[in-house]
Amino acid sequence: MNKPYNHTTATLALAKASFRSIMRSPSAVVFTLAFPLIFILVFGFLGGGGVKVDLAVAPGSDLQNPVMQALEHTAVIRLIKDKNNEEIQNELEKGHYAGVINIQKSGNEKPEYLANVSYSAASIDKGNILKSVLNNLMYTLNSKDLKPAVAEIRESTVQGRTYRTIDFILPGQLGFSLLSTGVFGTAFVFFNLRQTLVIKRFFATPVRRSSIILGEGLARIGFALLGAVFIIVIGHFFFDFTLIHGVTTVLNMLILSVIGLVVFMGFGFVVSGIAKSESTIPPISNIITLPQFLLSGTFFSIDNFPSWLQPISKALPLTYLNDAMRQIAFEGAGLWDVRQQILIMLIWGLGIYALAVRVFKWE
Repeated sequence: MNKPYNHTTATLALAKASFRSIMRSPSAVVFTLAFPLIFILVFGFLGGGGVKVDLAVAPGSDLQNPVMQALEHTAVIRLIKDKNNEEIQNELEKGHYAGVINIQKSGNEKPEYLANVSYSAASIDKGNILKSVLNNLMYTLNSKDLKPAVAEIRESTVQGRTYRTIDFILPGQLGFSLLSTGVFGTAFVFFNLRQTLVIKRFFATPVRRSSIILGEGLARIGFALLGAVFIIVIGHFFFDFTLIHGVTTVLNMLILSVIGLVVFMGFGFVVSGIAKSESTIPPISNIITLPQFLLSGTFFSIDNFPSWLQPISKALPLTYLNDAMRQIAFEGAGLWDVRQQILIMLIWGLGIYALAVRVFKWE
């Protein structure tokens, strides 16, 4: 047992045994597969949309006019200013902006202003909401007995990919699955191994501590990747979840899944170290997972949160995993393009594992 390859064999044997244990665990299957799948099915069939639409203001647009003033006081519309034409065009094609408006004086008495609006075909639902709001706004402005008419809308459409609800929901549910697997799975397993003296028995053998950690880690990564592939396949073939580069996109999402899971397992090690009994693991784990589940853009964009809450959302690691997943899946970004999100997750990982080293107990 002193040869290096024997430690590798021991690690793989532990991984295999742990994987079998995970597959037989109802809670692991529920949190990794069942819950995310249920939410994907619900939102996939529902196909709901958001409550706000982003409207870009073209560079050089007249900002001092009744139309712009009315838009600034319209709750449904969020005006995006100070963006150049290239940035606006890029966001329109991705469906991040519902449209772009350019308001200029007409040079004639009737109407006084011309509002040129281009809608994004990549976000049809939001485009329809924007179109309805603008038409109602123009009707209101032009019916105030003002002579001549205040403004006239001229419309066009910028073509792009159709952004469906599933394109937002599925990456969030995948992140939730990884978070649950990493925290709950790791915490329960290592606490039980310690309580049942299994780890102590391991110490009576030549098995290294690193082999125990690696074996359990490999088992969870393997199970999580199977779950991720299952979720992506269901979303793509049943609800047209966008995989812009096909298999390459899937592989990038799986690499991100591994990074996210390794970080989240650090939280699990911390929980298993500070928990005094098995009954205290769920509440401690929920303190870690629920804020991220609710505030990291799993169901709704964090842009819809109050301004005071958004900095908290942007401090959570799941936020960056969800954002990176969505950019890779729909926008066709590569891993290098989401390096900032990966870096922040790795920083979280370094911090949480430093804490785990201090609180983790083997016996």
